Amino acid sequence: MNGNAIVIVGSGMAGYTLAREVRKLDPDTPITMVTADDGALYSKPMLSTAMAQNQSADALVQNDAGAAALAIEVRAHTRVERIDRERRRIEVTGNDGAAASLAYGALVLATGASPRPYRVEDSASVPIATINSLEDYRRWRAALNHGDKVLLIGAGLIGVEFANDLAIAGHGVSLLDPAPQPLGRLLPEQLGALLGAALADAGVEVITGHAATALETADGGFQALLGDGRRIAFDKALSAIGLLPNVGLAAAAGLQAEQGIVVDAHLATSDSAIFAIGDCAQTAAGVLPFVLPLLAQARTLAKTLTGEPTRLRLPALPVVVKTPALPVVVCPPQAGSEGAWRLEGSGLDRRALFEGADGAPLGFALSGAMTKQRRALAREMPALLDG
Repeated sequence: MNGNAIVIVGSGMAGYTLAREVRKLDPDTPITMVTADDGALYSKPMLSTAMAQNQSADALVQNDAGAAALAIEVRAHTRVERIDRERRRIEVTGNDGAAASLAYGALVLATGASPRPYRVEDSASVPIATINSLEDYRRWRAALNHGDKVLLIGAGLIGVEFANDLAIAGHGVSLLDPAPQPLGRLLPEQLGALLGAALADAGVEVITGHAATALETADGGFQALLGDGRRIAFDKALSAIGLLPNVGLAAAAGLQAEQGIVVDAHLATSDSAIFAIGDCAQTAAGVLPFVLPLLAQARTLAKTLTGEPTRLRLPALPVVVKTPALPVVVCPPQAGSEGAWRLEGSGLDRRALFEGADGAPLGFALSGAMTKQRRALAREMPALLDG
């Protein structure tokens, strides 16, 4: 495909990382990035640690590593209306309403994912924020007042990180989740409880095993009503209940889409000229909304786009949970794995191994000082994809 224009839809970490990897291999092929936002390059994982560091949205922008450094064209504030697969073109509209058509030799969908909607009765009058982009963070930071108490809905990966970050920044936080403990889908029960206790020690009110039955105005602020009758007062609400891959553009073009945009081992969609990477892509290992799989996908696809067809290989990739109250690393077993967790260690320093019926290690979770073992343990785990 060398010599043909590469068009990337999306200016998140996936899109920019792919452009960077292509440029390492090919300095000349034209690359155009089309994005509905302003095209600023930033590290999305930093959004859940920025409050504690008192960083503004502008401070998170990586000005020295963006479009100019990569010699790519960025069409900012531009919406992709449709993909014309037959003519290999995309139809776009700018903020000024002007329509245009862009030809591609290879089209890469790096459309990311959007926050899962949070719905609860009697909450129409209560604003519920989400943070999934730099602009989201900018609005959240501008709206948050000193001393505001935050109701944080969802104690998954992003929820616990935001909770710890806001607590360090001096805000009262009530972390609410119907699961029995934080990171209920990733950690064994004992480690999840340990993380919950550590967050509580850091000033977070951890409320697990309960959900809000209503959110309503009260006494100049807001309150959440829980199923057991408790009322939790708060000033701002933040939802972190997961992401849904953005598959609409692909589906409208007739590409195969399930949980994400379905791709093969070369990250090609059901159209061999169109590819998908990052949070929107569904590989044989499923949708993997984490940084390390994204980086591996970008390196692999860059080789394919520059003339060296390469199959995606994913070793076991541990996830670092950014919770200073209790450092945690988790490498969960693959979905459907049968086995049990075996816990070792004491205090905050714990190691949990998920072992199959034959005793083979299939996953792990580490906390405290045990997190130093993550690289060595990862080498013992089965690969997510063998290529």
